[in-house]
Amino acid sequence: MDCMKGFHQNGVKPNSMKLLRIICHMGIYEYTRMPFGIKNEPSHFQRMMDTIFQEEIFGGRMVIYIHDIIISSEKWEDHVQHIDRVLSECTPINLKNSLKKCNLGQQ
Repeated sequence: MDCMKGFHQNGVKPNSMKLLRIICHMGIYEYTRMPFGIKNEPSHFQRMMDTIFQEEIFGGRMVIYIHDIIISSEKWEDHVQHIDRVLSECTPINLKNSLKKCNLGQQ
């Protein structure tokens, strides 16, 4: 699975917005979502994903590298349950996955 526009799904705290300002002839703009190119964003996003899915990771059912998710299961029935659980965790935090980049049920 691939988290769609992963970094942009991560909000910026109000006290950090001033650090991400863009000033131009049209005015001052502040990011409300994390932009690409911020030095610490990959580690921040990885930590967020590890925290959200810690049970699946420690259970040996999942590996996450930044915005890419691999779910493994021994049985098909378990695999369907694991995918459902991951998607259920994504919904409340509005974490979207790219359907085009999802490869489900692969061996």
